[in-house]
Amino acid sequence: MKKALIIKLIGGNYTLVDLDTKEEFQARARGGLRYIKVEPGSVFHRTVSQRTKKETEILQVSPKVGDYCYYDDSEDVVLITEILPRENELSRPDISNVDQLLLTFSAVEPDFSFNLLDKFLVLAYKNDLKPTLLVTKIDLINNEDLKNLKANLSYYEKLGIKIFYVNSLDLSTTSKEEIFLENKITVLAGQTGVGKSTFLNAIKPELDIKTGEISKALGRGRHTTRHTELYKIRGGYIADTPGFSKLDLDIFEFGELKWYYPDFYDLSPNCRFTSSCNHLKEPGCEVTKLVNTGDILQSRYDNYVRFIDEIKSKKRIY
Repeated sequence: MKKALIIKLIGGNYTLVDLDTKEEFQARARGGLRYIKVEPGSVFHRTVSQRTKKETEILQVSPKVGDYCYYDDSEDVVLITEILPRENELSRPDISNVDQLLLTFSAVEPDFSFNLLDKFLVLAYKNDLKPTLLVTKIDLINNEDLKNLKANLSYYEKLGIKIFYVNSLDLSTTSKEEIFLENKITVLAGQTGVGKSTFLNAIKPELDIKTGEISKALGRGRHTTRHTELYKIRGGYIADTPGFSKLDLDIFEFGELKWYYPDFYDLSPNCRFTSSCNHLKEPGCEVTKLVNTGDILQSRYDNYVRFIDEIKSKKRIY
């Protein structure tokens, strides 16, 4: 059977790359492909409510960008016949088999959002993705504000997150080589208007991806990327994804959130209630103690509490 990687999806039309010949071509999903028999341990099972049951059943599974698949080209229209098991998948951006998550934020226009950063990090750790942070438009921020931003972000560097500060139109060669690795699928994700498309154009001008300015009236960028697509860059692929300003936490029990804060998780053994501590108002909590001493970034803890409230306020779906 012939095997390919799905690199683009627009309106039900898929662009595939054959893994052997490297040929690109258009394909459609086979009619019966969307509904497949899924076993309890299948990667195609997803938790969508508090009571999602993982059992043998027929589920609707659509091909995604990043999927490896089998295809049939014996007829006039090439058909995707089977989706291979996924290593991981994201819903927004809608992509699978991601090796690394390149979180893109601008220093200004729009202003850097620590709330969105912490939410993206929850997404990354929940899906076992290694995050890297790219801060763009540093040429548009004054020196004092940039100094303060770097001081706050130094906390994240201590967590092992690599941070690159760039003017997207003048990206250094070192940053290029460190960020993009051979044979990897990288997701370039972030708010609309932070310069993702500009960044891609800077490292590969022939892409000529459409870019847009920030709307002064709305305070956010115009949507210039309207689909998810993988671009071949330096032996790997990178995905430019539709921008967005809202990211939903796919968590239904608030006690689960602490597992996706590795800096909090590592401190749990020092809490009076150890792994049972939710790092809120429990006595003897090591996390709240270090927040008060300034060893944990106040905004990161404040966002943690906000996320807890957001999870608690979710309408229960059964």
